[in-house]
Amino acid sequence: MPQGDKSKYTDKQKRKAEHIEEGYEDRGVSTKEAERRAWATVNKESGGGNKSGSGRGKPDTHEASEKGGKKGGEASANRSAAERSASAKKAAATRKRNAQSHAHH
Repeated sequence: MPQGDKSKYTDKQKRKAEHIEEGYEDRGVSTKEAERRAWATVNKESGGGNKSGSGRGKPDTHEASEKGGKKGGEASANRSAAERSASAKKAAATRKRNAQSHAHH
Protein backbone atom coordinates (compact mmCIF):
# COMPACT_ATOMS: atom_id res chain seq x y z
CA MET A 1 0.00 0.00 0.00
CA PRO A 2 1.56 3.29 -1.06
CA GLN A 3 2.35 5.82 1.60
CA GLY A 4 -0.48 8.28 2.08
CA ASP A 5 -3.17 5.79 1.08
CA LYS A 6 -5.88 6.10 3.71
CA SER A 7 -8.27 3.45 2.38
CA LYS A 8 -7.29 0.96 5.09
CA TYR A 9 -8.60 3.24 7.80
CA THR A 10 -12.09 3.15 9.25
CA ASP A 11 -14.39 6.15 8.90
CA LYS A 12 -14.02 6.69 12.61
CA GLN A 13 -10.25 6.87 12.27
CA LYS A 14 -10.50 9.29 9.36
CA ARG A 15 -12.87 11.52 11.33
CA LYS A 16 -10.53 11.38 14.28
CA ALA A 17 -7.55 12.37 12.17
CA GLU A 18 -9.49 15.29 10.76
CA HIS A 19 -10.38 16.57 14.22
CA ILE A 20 -6.81 16.19 15.40
CA GLU A 21 -5.62 18.02 12.32
CA GLU A 22 -7.97 20.93 12.97
CA GLY A 23 -6.73 21.08 16.54
CA TYR A 24 -3.16 21.45 15.35
CA GLU A 25 -4.13 24.09 12.80
CA ASP A 26 -5.86 26.02 15.57
CA ARG A 27 -2.55 26.00 17.39
CA GLY A 28 -0.78 27.52 14.42
CA VAL A 29 0.70 24.37 12.87
CA SER A 30 0.84 24.37 9.07
CA THR A 31 -1.75 22.27 7.26
CA LYS A 32 0.72 19.70 5.98
CA GLU A 33 2.44 19.34 9.32
CA ALA A 34 -0.94 19.17 11.09
CA GLU A 35 -2.05 16.35 8.81
CA ARG A 36 1.19 14.45 9.31
CA ARG A 37 0.89 14.69 13.08
CA ALA A 38 -2.80 13.82 13.04
CA TRP A 39 -2.21 10.53 11.24
CA ALA A 40 0.78 9.80 13.46
CA THR A 41 -1.53 10.19 16.45
CA VAL A 42 -4.19 7.91 14.99
CA ASN A 43 -1.51 5.32 14.23
CA LYS A 44 -0.11 5.58 17.73
CA GLU A 45 -3.50 5.10 19.35
CA SER A 46 -4.94 2.39 17.15
CA GLY A 47 -1.91 0.78 15.54
CA GLY A 48 -2.58 1.82 11.96
CA GLY A 49 -5.27 0.78 9.47
CA ASN A 50 -8.02 -1.08 11.22
CA LYS A 51 -10.34 -2.57 8.62
CA SER A 52 -9.95 -6.06 10.04
CA GLY A 53 -12.93 -8.08 11.28
CA SER A 54 -14.23 -7.75 14.81
CA GLY A 55 -11.98 -8.92 17.57
CA ARG A 56 -8.79 -8.19 15.65
CA GLY A 57 -6.37 -5.51 16.66
CA LYS A 58 -6.22 -3.50 19.83
CA PRO A 59 -9.04 -1.26 21.02
CA ASP A 60 -8.32 2.40 20.36
CA THR A 61 -7.06 4.22 23.40
CA HIS A 62 -7.02 7.98 23.54
CA GLU A 63 -3.81 8.25 25.45
CA ALA A 64 -2.05 10.37 22.85
CA SER A 65 -5.02 12.70 22.43
CA GLU A 66 -5.32 13.19 26.14
CA LYS A 67 -1.66 14.14 26.34
CA GLY A 68 -2.07 16.53 23.44
CA GLY A 69 -5.23 17.97 24.91
CA LYS A 70 -3.42 19.00 28.07
CA LYS A 71 -0.55 20.45 26.04
CA GLY A 72 -2.85 22.28 23.64
CA GLY A 73 -4.82 23.87 26.43
CA GLU A 74 -1.67 25.60 27.57
CA ALA A 75 -0.72 26.64 24.06
CA SER A 76 -4.08 28.20 23.38
CA ALA A 77 -4.16 29.93 26.76
CA ASN A 78 -0.95 31.74 25.86
CA ARG A 79 -2.30 33.14 22.60
CA SER A 80 -4.18 36.38 22.18
CA ALA A 81 -7.92 36.39 21.65
CA ALA A 82 -7.47 37.78 18.15
CA GLU A 83 -5.18 34.88 17.18
CA ARG A 84 -7.63 32.35 18.60
CA SER A 85 -10.59 33.79 16.76
CA ALA A 86 -8.62 33.95 13.51
CA SER A 87 -7.80 30.27 13.69
CA ALA A 88 -11.35 29.43 14.75
CA LYS A 89 -12.62 31.13 11.60
CA LYS A 90 -10.08 29.22 9.57
CA ALA A 91 -11.17 25.92 11.11
CA ALA A 92 -14.80 26.71 10.37
CA ALA A 93 -13.91 27.43 6.76
CA THR A 94 -11.97 24.17 6.58
CA ARG A 95 -14.90 22.22 7.98
CA LYS A 96 -17.24 23.83 5.47
CA ARG A 97 -14.88 23.05 2.61
CA ASN A 98 -14.46 19.45 3.75
CA ALA A 99 -18.20 19.02 4.14
CA GLN A 100 -18.70 19.97 0.53
CA SER A 101 -15.95 17.75 -0.84
CA HIS A 102 -17.03 14.64 1.01
CA ALA A 103 -20.78 15.04 1.51
CA HIS A 104 -21.49 12.89 4.56
CA HIS A 105 -23.95 10.08 4.16
